[in-house]
Amino acid sequence: MSLNRQNVRPQASAKGAGGRLGYFTRKALANLASSRLVTLITVCTITLALLIISLFMLIYLNMEGTIEQWSRKVAVTVYFDREPSSPELASLKSRIAALPGTESVQYVSKEDALKKFRSRLKGQESLLDGVSADILPSSLEISLKKEFRATDSVNVYVSRLKHLQGVGEVQYGEEWVKKFLTFFQVIRVLGLMIAVFLVMAVLFIVSNTIKLTVLARQDEIEILALVGATPFFIKAPFLIEGMLQGAVGGITALALLTGGYFALLANAVNFLSFNPAEAGLTFLPLPYMVALVIGGVALGFIGSLVSLKKLITI
Repeated sequence: MSLNRQNVRPQASAKGAGGRLGYFTRKALANLASSRLVTLITVCTITLALLIISLFMLIYLNMEGTIEQWSRKVAVTVYFDREPSSPELASLKSRIAALPGTESVQYVSKEDALKKFRSRLKGQESLLDGVSADILPSSLEISLKKEFRATDSVNVYVSRLKHLQGVGEVQYGEEWVKKFLTFFQVIRVLGLMIAVFLVMAVLFIVSNTIKLTVLARQDEIEILALVGATPFFIKAPFLIEGMLQGAVGGITALALLTGGYFALLANAVNFLSFNPAEAGLTFLPLPYMVALVIGGVALGFIGSLVSLKKLITI
């Protein structure tokens, strides 16, 4: 495509920020329309990359919420070295309540332990018919304050408990907690690595897409330079082109994630008897959704800028 001086000068001398922005946007849209296939491939790539990144964000946030929910239920169970008398039990409860981090201490008798055991069987309670409560130990169940529910804090708390007279065994699911936290860390690192890879891939593809557009319009760019157009005036439509591709990719990724999430929840309720509300599952908060779209725009802008720095040096 070629331009003569007469139709370039009026555009190059457009007055006002609004006029220039309108011109840049029209040029960007024209560029996109003239290379539909390349534009579609680029937008699809950005969409796929942002969809995967947002999926990991969603998984991470829900895992973090699940850990927080479970941490509120962290309970330390103390079993006695021998069945305590009433004064001994009162003394031990008092000493445990005085420990830093203790929120509440509740005595669970043998009968209470059997009732809890029965409630967990749900429909198979008959298996415990004839079972005496004497086979189960009595215990103390301790709830911890929020700031003491992290693994390291629980370990310190348990070590103090074990030194109290009358304490025989202490349980709090240490191994299970460690395994889950390890898995959580793996997911976080894996998600970060994939995100970095996808961001680099998107920047590469956007950069090369803009490069093709610039090369196809090299004659037009040279004419613009000859008639006195500034580097910014020449580069702006290409930058907006990349930003538009990123914006469409971000919005599409968000739409796909939203539709997939709520479709999955509907199927979970209807076919799996699974209640997401009880599990504490949530969708991406509004700031994350906005950040996803802005991230797409930023990727498009940076990819375009990298390409233009190499190709347009006028």
